[in-house]
Amino acid sequence: MFVGHAAVALAAKKTAPEVSLGLLLAAAVWLDLVWPIFLLTGTERVRIDPGNTVFTPLDFTYYPWTHSLVMALAWSAAVAFVSGLTVQRPRSRLLLAALVFSHWVLDLIVHRPDLPLWPGASPKLGLGLWNSVPGTILVEGAMFVTGIWMYANDAFERQRWAVWILGTDRVLCGPLDQQLSGATTTGHAIAGIRCACRLAVAGLGLVGRPAPGYDTHTRWQSTLTSCTTGSATELYLNHRLRAG
Repeated sequence: MFVGHAAVALAAKKTAPEVSLGLLLAAAVWLDLVWPIFLLTGTERVRIDPGNTVFTPLDFTYYPWTHSLVMALAWSAAVAFVSGLTVQRPRSRLLLAALVFSHWVLDLIVHRPDLPLWPGASPKLGLGLWNSVPGTILVEGAMFVTGIWMYANDAFERQRWAVWILGTDRVLCGPLDQQLSGATTTGHAIAGIRCACRLAVAGLGLVGRPAPGYDTHTRWQSTLTSCTTGSATELYLNHRLRAG
């Protein structure tokens, strides 16, 4: 799943207003944030296989250390423990752990049967929503609009604009970037739009009036984390797509 992960983080903000949105987003996509590290070290593998599913050409051949059920639970526990350094409320730490684990649950819905239950010889699960483009757009789109609505109801005006720009980045430019990755000129144009979106989010995040309990430190943390979450994965996969 793509924007569905961000939707869950946006919706969770109301439950933990003292936790920065950047940290919530990082938790929701944590399994994808650590995944490129395992790819670069050769511990896990992915290949480009057009037609693997109709929505994405990625064939996740081996990724039990980041995307198995058991390791998703382990990563959730680790994030809950480490977040105790900056997050004081136990309830908020549990929420971060739940966001980490929600990644596996949401991936279960969209992936074909390639999600292992544990490292090693394991059954693989996946309901295969990515085999339907209309179904994927409907489900993820509905989730993201709902997440934005829940977050924006508690946000100030400039923060609302930032969320909608982020939505443009993820919902519109993301799929276009994937579909047009082979067209160099168009691909560069889309990349430029995405960069502009992120800069706009950063600017609005810095000048917008913070919510109660949202001090300067957490504002910077949220802004920087929100604009960089997923970028390592995106750059790696775009390089692989363009390299063939």
